[in-house]
Amino acid sequence: MITNKKTNQKPVVRVWDLPTRLFHWALATCVIGAIITVNVGGLYMEWHIRFGIAALCLVIFRIVWGFIGSRYARFTQFVKGPKGIFAYLKGSNPSKPDAGHNAIGGWSVMFMLGVIGAQAFTGLFSTDDIMTQGPLNAYVSNATAETFTSFHHLLSNAVIALIVVHLLAITIYALRGKRLVPPMITGNVQSSELAPNTPSAQDDIKHRMLAFVLISVLCAGGVYLWVLGNALPASF
Repeated sequence: MITNKKTNQKPVVRVWDLPTRLFHWALATCVIGAIITVNVGGLYMEWHIRFGIAALCLVIFRIVWGFIGSRYARFTQFVKGPKGIFAYLKGSNPSKPDAGHNAIGGWSVMFMLGVIGAQAFTGLFSTDDIMTQGPLNAYVSNATAETFTSFHHLLSNAVIALIVVHLLAITIYALRGKRLVPPMITGNVQSSELAPNTPSAQDDIKHRMLAFVLISVLCAGGVYLWVLGNALPASF
């Protein structure tokens, strides 16, 4: 990171580490892919299941990363209580905000992880009673599978609503002069946009290797689920 010698201030602050950024775009790809494939149907439903398993692995990764990840990826940094939410809504320091998610954005992240995670989890047990079933469908009773399937369909509407709200929030912030997309690509935010002496997040090779090991273990679990589902007899 380059430091301005005249002001002794770093021009940019690393806010989002590489694992967090890759997670963000990978999850967006999986959610969009799952929505497209379920609407196309047919043989593309196999890809719908793959996207769902991948999304579940990514959500689990983000939950774990929320405890062991870099400064601004941790839940302790952006999950605020009532006092923090009230202070944000009151607008105590709107021109020089803290780095990372604000109090409202933090809870929206938690809500999104919960809904997408629940959507992907229920999909493991769901069935359309025709030709597609989740990899764990055969391990539960028909009544349980029917319950999971109902929740899976219900949550699909919630996921779409979350996407719309998310895009709307990005647009509103952009119109107000605060761009949220570029930092999620580069990881950096101009120091002039943040509170003075805002520290950078750790984003070194050791941190990235930790994330790589974690996602590798989760990917192995995801592949196991996929193979397990394919090993079951077809439901038609």
